[in-house]
Amino acid sequence: MTPQIEAFLEMMAVERDASPHTLSAYGRDLSDAETALSDAGGLMKAGAEAVEAWFTDLSRRGLSAATAARRRSSARQFYRFALAEGWRTDDPSRRLDAPKQGRSLPKVLSRAEIDALLAASAARDAAAGLRLVALVEMAYASGLRVSELLGLKVEAVRRAPAYLIVRGKGGKERLAPLNAAAREAIKAWLVARDARFKGKDGRKPEAPDSPWLFPSSGRSGHLTPRRFAQLLDEAAVTAGIDPARVSPHVLRHAFATHLLEGGADLRVVQTLLGHVDIATTQIYTHVATDRLAQVVQQNHPLARDD
Repeated sequence: MTPQIEAFLEMMAVERDASPHTLSAYGRDLSDAETALSDAGGLMKAGAEAVEAWFTDLSRRGLSAATAARRRSSARQFYRFALAEGWRTDDPSRRLDAPKQGRSLPKVLSRAEIDALLAASAARDAAAGLRLVALVEMAYASGLRVSELLGLKVEAVRRAPAYLIVRGKGGKERLAPLNAAAREAIKAWLVARDARFKGKDGRKPEAPDSPWLFPSSGRSGHLTPRRFAQLLDEAAVTAGIDPARVSPHVLRHAFATHLLEGGADLRVVQTLLGHVDIATTQIYTHVATDRLAQVVQQNHPLARDD
């Protein structure tokens, strides 16, 4: 990673409050571009033709339109920064056209599949089962992003709140609801969680307490998205669900889709998800409409072919 890329990422972190996940993505995108443009002098010396050739080559390498679009955005923002800093006098990315993307509907689980996933989670041994049930219940009840869920502090749930205050993308705060099932799951998990930090006599701690709701011995101090995804895969297999259809983000999709199916207002769902643009939320209306049409087709007597 060049000093210029590092300076750009520092700017994104300080001035735009970019999340660690976003910074990591920008870093990977720009490092890839730097390597691909090495024969042309790297990002700082490459001309427009070289940058356009790099971008055209992305599709030949098998990258999806969404990934290519993100890399285009990374390059364009980097070059705007380079212009502002006086490192370059031109923007070689200005003619990059955004790749056409078809509408990709999010994966979603049915209510019955959510129940099956919870049952499979509860079947795990003792504390591991209680933790996974709490994770699934909270993700499904509140629509939290996985980073928001795993980054929760334990003190945020000590008093069994009906709502959580979470800080989402761009540092914006919002309220995330917790239903009765989620609060009961948290309560059960807290008992198991706190027990691990107590000694055999109940007074002397075996290890220092952790500030995180879902602590881990890893570098971050809390459960990682990768590990959560692995646990969901295992529960999906037990529940008889294709693991490819299950992920932490799919639980967020299910939260939004099931709300809309139940008649929730689109603006309310937008607020609960923390979407800045309602167009991002509108994709769930297509999912809900498709699912409702399927229900009618399967269950309405006049819609049956037989």
